[in-house]
Amino acid sequence: MIRINLLPHREQKKAVHRLRFQVLFGAALVGSAAIVMATYLLLDGRVERQNARNEHLQQAIAKLDEQIRSIESLKKERDSLLARKQLVEKLQLSRGDATRLFDQLLKQTPDGVYLKDFRQNGNGFTLSGYALSGARVSNYMRALAGSTVFDAPVLVEVKAALINNQRVSEFTLNLSTKQQQAPAQPAAPGAAS
Repeated sequence: MIRINLLPHREQKKAVHRLRFQVLFGAALVGSAAIVMATYLLLDGRVERQNARNEHLQQAIAKLDEQIRSIESLKKERDSLLARKQLVEKLQLSRGDATRLFDQLLKQTPDGVYLKDFRQNGNGFTLSGYALSGARVSNYMRALAGSTVFDAPVLVEVKAALINNQRVSEFTLNLSTKQQQAPAQPAAPGAAS
């Protein structure tokens, strides 16, 4: 006997096929949503960790900036102390200069020359005084030029004057001191020769 299937088998196959497609489509949607959610959570966790690292680095940078500021203030204080030390050393080196200067001025002043004014401007000096003659002023300038302290006397003015009914030469001259070299620093102990 011949069997004839009069049931709508094609429609049933299509329905089964459609149902399988819908199940697979739904599973794909759920899987995709799970992957997206997992990726979002993973990336969110990484962002949070990076933000925590960034915050830690910002705190470390702030500490280092504070240390740099303290180092800079210490450098300024050190420079100030070094400037004071150099000033004290300079004063220490030049503390006998006034005595040496006046001693040389006294030794180089010949008889017949009298000083009335002595002014200092840095390393330069202006001397004013009286001499019994112009030749004595010239000798005085030569003596100052030959001294170990003074350098390059320059005559500014010589004029005749009357002091106590005696005719004298009133003079003004400029001179400077010779530059003194600082004594050499002793070598550090244990330094190689």
